[in-house]
This record gives sequence, C-alpha cells and structure tokens, in this order.
Amino acid sequence: MTQDDPAAAKGPELAGERPGVRLQASADVDQRAEIGAGTTVWHLAQVRENARVGRCCIIGRGAYVGPGVVLGDKVKVQNYALIYEPARLEDGVFVGPAAVLTNDRYPRSVGVDGQLKRADDWDPLGVIVRAGASIGAGAVVVAGVEIGRWALVAASAVVTRDVFPFALVAGAPARRIGWVGRAGVRLAQAGEGQWRCPQTGELYTESAGALEPRA
Repeated sequence: MTQDDPAAAKGPELAGERPGVRLQASADVDQRAEIGAGTTVWHLAQVRENARVGRCCIIGRGAYVGPGVVLGDKVKVQNYALIYEPARLEDGVFVGPAAVLTNDRYPRSVGVDGQLKRADDWDPLGVIVRAGASIGAGAVVVAGVEIGRWALVAASAVVTRDVFPFALVAGAPARRIGWVGRAGVRLAQAGEGQWRCPQTGELYTESAGALEPRA
C-alpha cells in the first residue's frame, strides 16, 4: 500500500457530509474545511478550519494544512509537510516530505512590549505555488514567495525570492541552476535559446530570462 493510491486508504469514508473522501481515523480535519471528492487524508494529518482542498488530493501522514489554505485538484502534500495560511497551491502541485511553506517574514514570539503575540498582532503572508510546480523534500519557502508553474525546487533549498516558470532552483538561498519541462526532467540545450526535454521531446524557448513551451 502506498500514499499514491487513494483507493488503498483504510480510514472511514464520511458518507453524505464528505462524499468520496477518505479520512484515516487519526486525521484531524475541521468540520469547516472543504475536502474534494477522491481526496485521501492520512494518519495524523491536520486540515484546519476553512481550508479548501480540491479533488483527488493526497495529504500525507503528519502533514499540516493551515486555516484558509487553498489546494487545487490533484495536489500531493507528502508526509510532515507544513503549509501555513494563507498559502494557495494550484492544480497538480507536489510538496515533498517535511517541506515548509512559511507565512511570517519577521517572526517574533513577543512584541516590543514583551507581550506574547496573538493572531491579530501580525499579518500572515502566504506562499503561492502555480500549477504543476514541485517543492522537494525539506525545502523551505519564505513567506510571500511565488513559485512559477512547472518549476522545480530542489530538496533542502531555501527559497527567498520568486521562481520563474519551468525553473530548476537549488541551494540556500535558492538560485536557478537550469530548466525543467513538464515531465520534471532537466532540459538539454538544443541551440541558442532553445531547450528540449530528453524524455518527451518537447521544445522550449528561452527569452529575457524566462522559458515557455514552443507552440
């Protein structure tokens, strides 16, 4: 049994209220959260109030989805990944094990008056991850960053600024080290400003530091 197979889940299915959703008994899903049909939430995962999870998603063991977070369809959030509000992930996004999407650029436990900070004492700033992008295991994405569509963030990267579509970024802080195609495979150069996916043969054109599939 693997987490990639929603049908393999053995947890209770909540008929009527959450038709077609499979929740493991130890999962903590707030009743105010919206969960799309075909989605599986695994052991010890937590989905907070007013979160919206699309269809056919997988929320791995111990993962956290904060209040008001929005996940599109067919999103995978792997074991112990943490997605803090108000993050927004579009369709087909992958978040690797133990990755963290933060929401506070200037974190403090107490204010300048020495009092414990509460929710009203700061404004959360969410991460945006565009369609098809992937975030590797153990990566950290700083609050307010946007990850472009089909981009790939390497494992353990620390992303402090926006990532172009189709970019491959790595390191701390993360820097672009190449391009990837929709298959996730690193592209090979095929001429001046031209790139090819060695797996699918798709061609891409680079212009002004950005990459787009050729029509």
